[in-house]
Amino acid sequence: METTRQKRIAKIIQKDLAEILQRKIKDAGIKNLLVSITKTYVTPDLTLAKVYVSVFPSDMADAFVAELNQLSKLIKHEVAQRVRHQLRKMPDLKFFRDDTLDYIEDIEKALKEKPGDIQGDNIK
Repeated sequence: METTRQKRIAKIIQKDLAEILQRKIKDAGIKNLLVSITKTYVTPDLTLAKVYVSVFPSDMADAFVAELNQLSKLIKHEVAQRVRHQLRKMPDLKFFRDDTLDYIEDIEKALKEKPGDIQGDNIK
C-alpha cells in the first residue's frame, strides 16, 4: 500500500514529467503523436519511480517507451531541476507502456463481433 508521501511524490513527478514530454514533443516538431503519463508509482524507499506511458497511435508505443528508457538519465535530470525545492533526492525513472487503451479497444471489438450472443437473442 502506498503511503501519503509516496502518492504526493508520484503526483509531483507525473505532473512535471508530462509537461516536459509535451514540450519536448512540440519542440521536436513531431505531429500525430499523443503521449500521456497515465500513472506513476514510487517505491517505498523513494529510489525508483515507475512511470506508465500511454502513446497514441499505439503502433509507436514500444519504440517511444524504449527511447524514454534510454534517455531516462537526462529526463531525470530535467525533472530534478524542476522539483529541486520539493524533493531532496530524485528517484530513478523507469518507463513502462500502458496498454489499457488497447485492452479496452480489444474488448469493444469482441463485443461488436457477436452482438446477438451478448443481448440474449440466441437464447431459446
